[in-house]
Amino acid sequence: MKKIDIKLKDVNAVYDGPEGVLWELIMGEQIHVGGFKSSMILAEKAGIKAGMKGVDLCSALGAGCRFLVQNFSVEMCGVDGTDTMINKALERADEAGLGDKIEFKKGDVTDIPYEDNTFDFVWGEDAWCYVDDKSKLIEEAVRVVKPGGIIAFTDWIEGPAGLSDDEATRINTFMKFPYMESLEGYKKLFNNNGLNVIETEDLTEEFAGYIDFYIKMLTDQLSFDALKIIGNNMQMFQAMGGEMMNMAERAHEGKFGRGRFIAKK
Repeated sequence: MKKIDIKLKDVNAVYDGPEGVLWELIMGEQIHVGGFKSSMILAEKAGIKAGMKGVDLCSALGAGCRFLVQNFSVEMCGVDGTDTMINKALERADEAGLGDKIEFKKGDVTDIPYEDNTFDFVWGEDAWCYVDDKSKLIEEAVRVVKPGGIIAFTDWIEGPAGLSDDEATRINTFMKFPYMESLEGYKKLFNNNGLNVIETEDLTEEFAGYIDFYIKMLTDQLSFDALKIIGNNMQMFQAMGGEMMNMAERAHEGKFGRGRFIAKK
């Protein structure tokens, strides 16, 4: 575990500002690797069924909640710590005609604003890497899910080859991650909280290809749009490109990756 001093306020600054808009441009409204396809795989593997009630932790623009309501006929709640994300999530749910089926609350996912045993499942997609205290996050997820309930999420992780301290610091600083957990690290957190591990899957090889894809989009198609978002600051654009190239290299080395996790209370 290689931690740096990144707090919720630092993550808020990203998603309250132009960087958040830039990530939506690159990755789409869901702001996670693989979009709809990845969400469908996670939901099907987790056994999400009509009539269930779930909570999306770090729900961002609310696209995960809308995806689940529209495709699996569930009831959803979303928790996020950023004002801009909560406000946009509420607006977009209303625009989609789903305002009465989804509740959003501003809150810290290490202190979830819901009672014990409220949900049939806890959901997350590529966002728990922003959380400083992942042990408390998992503890809280276990608290709010019902006995027999499911915790299902994907996340950006330290890859199987492992990052050096300098490599981890560079990626975490750019991405505003306090640290990235590993596949084995998440398994340990599950065991510490009495969860039954259903699946942990390393998606690092696939992840590396997605980073290449995002870089190609930015350089071959979306340069004008990205520059507009960051005030036509070419120096910043080039610097961000350099950091993304670094992430791609580390991913192809198996040092920086992504995982899919499903566990049962």
